[in-house]
Amino acid sequence: MSQHIDLKSYDNSWYEPGRSFLWRAAWMLLGLPLFRSPLLPSSRLRVTLLRLFGACVGEGVVIHSEVVVKYPWHLRIGDYCWIGERAWIDNLTTVTLGNNVCLSQSAYICTGNHDWRDPSFGLMIAPVTLSDGAWAGARSVLLPGVTLNEGAVAGAGSVVNQNIPSWQIYAGNPALFVRNRTIRERPVRNGVLEEVAG
Repeated sequence: MSQHIDLKSYDNSWYEPGRSFLWRAAWMLLGLPLFRSPLLPSSRLRVTLLRLFGACVGEGVVIHSEVVVKYPWHLRIGDYCWIGERAWIDNLTTVTLGNNVCLSQSAYICTGNHDWRDPSFGLMIAPVTLSDGAWAGARSVLLPGVTLNEGAVAGAGSVVNQNIPSWQIYAGNPALFVRNRTIRERPVRNGVLEEVAG
């Protein structure tokens, strides 16, 4: 059977980015360079920029420098989330971070892919969700349609192509179950585990 790839017939005209060309250009040419800049002194200014361009961002969110957000208007961030340096939120469609979510350095959230069965390599999109307390480790990759459920962890460098159940840790490529996540009852202060009175 003859098979061929025909990229000249690629057509994503069905895709609706959610804002006008001018609005997208304003983000790409003005908003994003300022948002990414290490010279921008605070998370509050980054949060303000995201909100100005249509993101829903909760309270106490910390966003470090060099973070890339494709389309702020497709981004939902809950309260007290941390987003590390050089994280990349490639959100052609909705990305949702619940409360107390950590997206570590250089983590990549991917909401778009291509159909390898299609000779014209058709675009496919699906949302990504990190539920309350989830953590995507440094350099982890979350693929389209994935959900990290409550308290779930994607280990550093992992490639996640399936949902991670609540309070479980997955790692590797592809990411597989490693262990359950148990939260200590004793707090850590200044890197030292403290005893709790009583």
